[in-house]
Amino acid sequence: LPNPSTYFSSNLVSSPLPTNSFFQNFALQNGTQAEYIHPYLIKTSNFSLSASCPLLLFTTAVLYQTFVADITISSTQTTSQNHVISSYSDLGVTLDIPSSNLRGSPYITASVTKPTSLSITTVRSIVSLCSNNKENTKYTLKLNNTQTWLIYTSSPIYLNHDAASNITSKHFLQCCLFPTSRVWQFSTSSALVTRSLSGNATLVKPFRVTYEWQKKGPGFLLTLAHPLHVKLLQYKKNHRMIVLRDFKYRSIDGDLVGVVGDSWLLKTDTIPVTWHSNKGVEKESHDEIVSALSKDVEALSSSPIATESSYYYGKLIGRAARLALIAEEVSSPNVIPTIQKFLKDSIEPWLDGTFQGNGFLYENKWGGLVTKQGSTDSGADFGFGVYNDHHYHLGYFLYGIAVLAKVDLQWGQKYKPQVYSLVSDFMNSGQKYNSHYPRLRCFDLYKLHSWTSGVTEFTDGRNQESTSEAVNAYYSAALVGLAYDDSNLVATGSTLLALEILAAQTWWHVKAEGNLYEEEFAKENKIVDALWANKRDSALWWAPATCRECRLGIEVLPLSPVTETLFYDADYVKELVEWTMPSLTSEGWKGMTYALQGIYDKETVLQNIRMLTGFDDGNSFTNLLWWIHSR
Repeated sequence: LPNPSTYFSSNLVSSPLPTNSFFQNFALQNGTQAEYIHPYLIKTSNFSLSASCPLLLFTTAVLYQTFVADITISSTQTTSQNHVISSYSDLGVTLDIPSSNLRGSPYITASVTKPTSLSITTVRSIVSLCSNNKENTKYTLKLNNTQTWLIYTSSPIYLNHDAASNITSKHFLQCCLFPTSRVWQFSTSSALVTRSLSGNATLVKPFRVTYEWQKKGPGFLLTLAHPLHVKLLQYKKNHRMIVLRDFKYRSIDGDLVGVVGDSWLLKTDTIPVTWHSNKGVEKESHDEIVSALSKDVEALSSSPIATESSYYYGKLIGRAARLALIAEEVSSPNVIPTIQKFLKDSIEPWLDGTFQGNGFLYENKWGGLVTKQGSTDSGADFGFGVYNDHHYHLGYFLYGIAVLAKVDLQWGQKYKPQVYSLVSDFMNSGQKYNSHYPRLRCFDLYKLHSWTSGVTEFTDGRNQESTSEAVNAYYSAALVGLAYDDSNLVATGSTLLALEILAAQTWWHVKAEGNLYEEEFAKENKIVDALWANKRDSALWWAPATCRECRLGIEVLPLSPVTETLFYDADYVKELVEWTMPSLTSEGWKGMTYALQGIYDKETVLQNIRMLTGFDDGNSFTNLLWWIHSR
């Protein structure tokens, strides 16, 4: 693991630190890799901050944004010291260069803490630079690429054509790219003078997220909302908020539109978290399901889990737990004791530290769980030891734990502290809840979905591949809440579950109509697999873009009751299945494709799954039959 004290201030390193944050690149390697902080790509050095309003490029296989230093704020007083992250929040980060980057803000704010000489430079040619008022606190900078930048300061400055000026202590300076969609006029006493240095998101009520912006200066605050924000924004009584739908910045996530107001309320539809299928299983199908169930349960007794991988081990735990819940649905309780024993024998060694091949450890440097194998090998367990995929792995474990705690209350109470440590590793609501883990390790409260890539530096920032496994993580956490009668955990898990599903449907599911992506890309891709902060890729980490069955399957597994909500749109499902069908070769991936086909063509799929000779290691014949007969 890298040393966080290189880039975090001393007052922060004593607490657990973020490992999947929107600014993670600023704290890795030499700290100079760009991060996408809507609507700009931002790069930093020890004495400068460069911003790019990125150019969006695309092919049939990939969408990506390129960095060009459209504007750079730099100090003439260079230093060999690293920039330092002095504070951060759900919606912002402050780097001591000094500068402040607020997510979803049209402004880049530099706060000057001591007298210095700053220069504002660009790799473009300057067409014109002029002062907009007699106080010399507002300038317009026009570049030869048609961009117009507005520069605001709290006190008078005098910029010449090379945009250099002496800045005294307590100044702040803002740069804002002017959107070209229409003519907008702001006075120096209105929204653009107000600056926000931080922002927090709260999950006080189920299926609601509130953004509270911390601002300084007069006037109203202008921030930017992405398409999912716009869909979820609510107007509160006596709350002054205006959505400027024509005030737009183009982004890889869709148009960002202006929102004037000091706080936002985002509200989703309620998603009930249940153990069983939403509509129940057809009575006439029980015999076939029970027959398959008996065989799958019998195999558990003779086939203990052989793998030491935390990911594949977790999938097998989740597979077995599905059998117990299906047994409840088809009134076959006689098999549950066998499943219960299998789950206890499989899970307990990970919770009490006796599993010989692997196990969970707590590490203090960043503050969180790693696996034994991952603690000495960054590539082991798919990078779990460098904080990759935590919600994926732990989600599978928690699904099995939730089911076991449901059927064995005494066992659940015995292992409750360990269980809640697994939950808190990626679901901690804040330091006051559990001081051993950072706040929401994987979930991004601005983007409203999770990231997976931990403390590894990437040119295009954080990424996430399998949205369905992220959905499973929050679903499983909510089930743990049900098993322990913990209404707060149910509420938090359900809310993050709802947001993860909506984000998947917004950015991963590529539909024929009304999608956010370029026509050339959307025509060739019915689903996005590797979604990066700054890129969309049709290829998987482990398979090429031509393996469509892999691309569909990794966005469906594991098959459970919540899959129905994730893939509620039957028209889109049909498009996705028909796009995938020509590439079907693997028995395991066929099961995932057939599962979706069963949403609109049940009889054909029943014939197909009865002929399968193999299944994904987290799936079973019983589970597929349950799914099809509960459509």
